[in-house]
Amino acid sequence: MQQEFQNTNRKFKPLKKFGQNYLKDKNILRKIAEEMNILEEDVVVEIGPGTGALTEFLVEKCKNIFAVEIDSRVVADLQTRFPSVQVIQKDFLKFDLETIFNIANKKLRIVGNIPYNITSPILFKLIESRAIISDAVLMMQLEVAQRILSKPNSKEYGILSTFINAYAKPELLFKVSPNVFYPKPKVFSAVMRFTLIDNVAIADDKIYLQLIKAAFSKRRKTLKNCFADTIFETLDLKECGIDPIQRAETLSIENFITLANLSHSNLGKQTY
Repeated sequence: MQQEFQNTNRKFKPLKKFGQNYLKDKNILRKIAEEMNILEEDVVVEIGPGTGALTEFLVEKCKNIFAVEIDSRVVADLQTRFPSVQVIQKDFLKFDLETIFNIANKKLRIVGNIPYNITSPILFKLIESRAIISDAVLMMQLEVAQRILSKPNSKEYGILSTFINAYAKPELLFKVSPNVFYPKPKVFSAVMRFTLIDNVAIADDKIYLQLIKAAFSKRRKTLKNCFADTIFETLDLKECGIDPIQRAETLSIENFITLANLSHSNLGKQTY
């Protein structure tokens, strides 16, 4: 298998336009698959299988695997090597996951060594589709993982952390050295687990996202200044026990949810 993997890599060189960095360490690939705790009847969606290095370990554990791959060069090879896997040649960001859910009629489990340049869009997509997803195990840049896990009153705390943690429970599983990739990236990586929250207490997703974007738009400014000239300008922060001169980085996710729900209540059915 190791020789086959090396031959496949020589056949398909990583493409920069797709942000491809092939993970070549079998032990780490096996560990990712094990961290999934896959049951045979689970429905697993792999993002960007590439040359099938991780797929090789997933097929040992599950019979319902869908692989969404943008790179047309590798599709035929994947289909030949893994006949039980349904390979879908699509851009994951443009692919409707409902298509798989409607076939499987079961919540999806997501896994992948994802392109680092589209990590945030992928996470946002998974959260938008949270009604049909149970969890995800993803490889990403360590710095991004640290931002997601950051707490209030830290410099990393911002839009990404307040958005992701409102809808999912993130967990750092392990860190990964650049030396195990080809080509070798300049940064360390991390494998993260995201368990989607079923009953989110947010009344309106769009308002919540708009509110945290406004709150962190001027990081050194007070909330009052950040909300000026926005739909949140008339929001009574004190009603939520928040001082208008506080900065966004001092608020908890619960604070942001409370503000967003109050805003939703005040706006009613107003267009925003």
